[in-house]
Amino acid sequence: MEGSELTKLGSSLPVACVQELAKEPLRKLGIPPRYIRPDQDPPNATLPVQLPVIDLHKLFTSHGHNIAELDRLHNASKQWGFFQLINHGVSESLIDRVKAEVEGLFNLPMAEKQKYWQKPGEIEGFGQAFVVSEEQKLDWGDIFFTTALPKHLRKPHLFPNLPLPLRFNSL
Repeated sequence: MEGSELTKLGSSLPVACVQELAKEPLRKLGIPPRYIRPDQDPPNATLPVQLPVIDLHKLFTSHGHNIAELDRLHNASKQWGFFQLINHGVSESLIDRVKAEVEGLFNLPMAEKQKYWQKPGEIEGFGQAFVVSEEQKLDWGDIFFTTALPKHLRKPHLFPNLPLPLRFNSL
């Protein structure tokens, strides 16, 4: 496969910043129709939700625990699409630093954040991924997506301009 074919991960139409929409009084404008999903069940606040937890260490042991943990991984992936991973070996201090830096990125003033907004036809940057029509229902949240590795796939207008602590080599 040619290297140029790998550089296009997908595309997305530009959408409004959800953080900015949420600053507006909802009584005045209401929630935009694109974000209302009547086809989905409303959340049931009376039932506690238990996020699936997967123990990475158990997945790599040979003491018989790995079969049960593999089953949990399979079920979490199939039923939830995500899970919490524990015993992964990443230090709490690194997790805390990355979390603080990402929060800082999302809390930038809008004028600064626009430097990192998705360009037309791309999915990298702030915005939402894979928006293909103006009628499409959207998630009530912004994302920030960028490719860090391999280095040749990094977007030159995006990755090198991120705040220093978020660039891969500094973590």
